Amino acid sequence: MIKDVYKDAIRTLNTLQTNASYLEQVKRERGDPRAQLEAMRGFLERSGLKVEDLDRLNIIHVTGTKGKGSACAFTECILRSYGLKTGFYSSPHLVQVRERIRINGQPISKELFSKYFWLVYNRLEETKDPEHASMPAYFRFLTIMAFHVFLQEKVDLAVVEVGIGGAYDCTNIIRAPVVCGISSLGIDHTSILGDTMEKIAWQKGGIFKPGVPAFTVMQPERPLEVLRDRAQERECPLYLCPELDAFEGDHRALELGLAGAHQRSNAALALQLARTWLQRRGCRGLGELKEVPPGVELAGRPVPLAPAFQPTDAMLQGLRDTEWLGRTQVLPRGPVTWYLDGAHTTSSVQACVRWFRQAALNQDKPHDGSEVRVLLFNATGDRDTAALLKLLVPCHFDYAVFCPNFTEVSVANNADQQNFNVTLENALTRCLENQRTWTRLLEEKGGQDPWLPAPLRTGGLLQPTPPRGTLLLVPPAPRPLNSPSLVFPCLAQALRWVAQGRDPRLAAPAATGAHPHPVASSGAVLLREAAAVRVLVTGSLHLVGGVLRLLNPTLSQ
Repeated sequence: MIKDVYKDAIRTLNTLQTNASYLEQVKRERGDPRAQLEAMRGFLERSGLKVEDLDRLNIIHVTGTKGKGSACAFTECILRSYGLKTGFYSSPHLVQVRERIRINGQPISKELFSKYFWLVYNRLEETKDPEHASMPAYFRFLTIMAFHVFLQEKVDLAVVEVGIGGAYDCTNIIRAPVVCGISSLGIDHTSILGDTMEKIAWQKGGIFKPGVPAFTVMQPERPLEVLRDRAQERECPLYLCPELDAFEGDHRALELGLAGAHQRSNAALALQLARTWLQRRGCRGLGELKEVPPGVELAGRPVPLAPAFQPTDAMLQGLRDTEWLGRTQVLPRGPVTWYLDGAHTTSSVQACVRWFRQAALNQDKPHDGSEVRVLLFNATGDRDTAALLKLLVPCHFDYAVFCPNFTEVSVANNADQQNFNVTLENALTRCLENQRTWTRLLEEKGGQDPWLPAPLRTGGLLQPTPPRGTLLLVPPAPRPLNSPSLVFPCLAQALRWVAQGRDPRLAAPAATGAHPHPVASSGAVLLREAAAVRVLVTGSLHLVGGVLRLLNPTLSQ
């Protein structure tokens, strides 16, 4: 029964369009962005809430281009370690839409999701009138629903991650957060936010509120100045977070639940957000402030440096216990190891490459040296895929696999992953373009890698010798060997080909071969015989979500 009510809720939610058409809608309304926030207030009131009601949620409001979700996850986990009841609203979801609305770190149950979905949906249906759009788009609807959940379930605080931008994002109807944060800035969603870091910084600074302290991490100089100006015009005290080293003092490095050096700035931001929230809510046990030497605060910076402090045991535990699926995540499955990271901007892909090289190279090398590296890639929206793929070339992949974010060719039975705005045909066209780009990049590169050490393997490409089918390392050829690449119509087929029956969660590929390409059959031999197969999945959080769904079916339960 619950299952059917939940399925109906998801199907109905999907009729409110998904991200791609929401972005189109935002672009259309961009002429008058304030109208978007007015419309959002209208929807909120029709659902039975006033903007003032949100003041009771003790909100931590966080934006940024990269790492905002991770910074939120660290912050939520730290405050949960203090015994507080936490709400956490984030996007996108990886496997199930309920992941976007969490209580105490866990996605709300199907029962709760269904209850609040129909409550909000029916109220909006009952208050329709000819003047106003009857229903908010997908993201706006979920935002309103999250506010209802958090208020009725009486959370002590809500960590709210901005959807896109800040100034005109629908979460920005929040009037009085307790504290705001801005993670690392970069270039993304340019058609909505602008094509320079300064324009993007202006949008992000739109979440600043009078008298509400805000924190940001180290940013390039010009965008940081834009944030400073936005803070001044909005009478918001803005501070720069010291690096995580400042919190470590003479002690050993802080242990973080999320891997990768780039998570350190997200953790530093989370420590400041959590401490400021606790302080402003009159809590005790905040961790002693460290002295800032005189003159260091501004030392040529446009924004004053916040003092570091000694993290408390609860803070240390929160940082250690943080989990955030699909970000620098490693899934070892016997000979096949999956490396999952939803990086989708140039700087986050750079960070992903650093993490992958370190994580993959730190693994024990197979004695016979037969390691096969596979890239599984897709990118969505208006992203510059050539720029992203170029950063991945130095990882020396033996195979590159491109496929849409659909788990199966037919997604009828999989409502959580449905995206009505992307047809299979469009998605496959994009994959074929990515494949052509990859081939071109390899030809241009000519096997030279000026800034990274050559991999430990002696040759370029692993290939079977025809007679015995054993692995042979081919010495580098005068003309570089192309890394063979394949396009599959869905994730299930792509993963089955990569794993070749060696991952217990995945069936072996069909004997007839879903892919008649000669590369697929020669590659299958290598993948079956290699001592280690290392697969990097990146380029899109939706891609990572689809892969997680197939590798860990319990996430879909």
